[in-house]
Amino acid sequence: MPDAQQILQQDVFDPRAFLGRIGAGKTVERYRKNQKIFGQGDIADTVFFIQKGKVKITVLSEHGKEAVVGIFGEGQFFGEACLRGGVLRSVTSHAMEECLITSITRSAMLATLSAEPKFSAFFTAYLLRRNSRIEDDLIDQLFNSSERRLARLLLLLANFGQENHAKPVAVTLSQETLAEMIGTTRSRVSFFMNKFRKKGFIDYNGKIEVHRSLLNAVLRDKPQIREEEE
Repeated sequence: MPDAQQILQQDVFDPRAFLGRIGAGKTVERYRKNQKIFGQGDIADTVFFIQKGKVKITVLSEHGKEAVVGIFGEGQFFGEACLRGGVLRSVTSHAMEECLITSITRSAMLATLSAEPKFSAFFTAYLLRRNSRIEDDLIDQLFNSSERRLARLLLLLANFGQENHAKPVAVTLSQETLAEMIGTTRSRVSFFMNKFRKKGFIDYNGKIEVHRSLLNAVLRDKPQIREEEE
């Protein structure tokens, strides 16, 4: 049974503070833009937490075709497949901009999840949100037009709906990458981006500034964001 001091330590345990400092089995590193964090086929023995920046996850097929399968930002974990027995990385990760990332060895992560209920709850809540996002992505791909998929993706990348971001951030992905992520062509993305800009939903000059009017259009489900035959 834990003594009073151990109980007190658990009460003051702060998951984000824990993730923000160096410790046993835990390092904090800066990555420059486009720097690789890990590669497909590398040994999977570390979990990563993004303190600052964005990370792109890609996969390379047997035929040499690369596809973007995810974008992760501040407050998100990636590489956690090693916790369920993954031996090798099935994807590659790169910093999309300057990033500050905490890496935690598999053994340290498992030990902390076991010893710290608050951290376990924090991580479980994250996984539940991730699972919900994956389900939403699947529904999006199955039932929504490419125009609506692009609108939703832009809103997600600009952090709309996140409580810890009062203002949206600029989106710097290329049209090719956006097309890969929503399953359409670059020409379709270019058409929709121009349409969004004309309607005042976005500003687009190298970086994409997403306005709340795009969110309002999606929520209202008005003709501004139509279901179109492709």
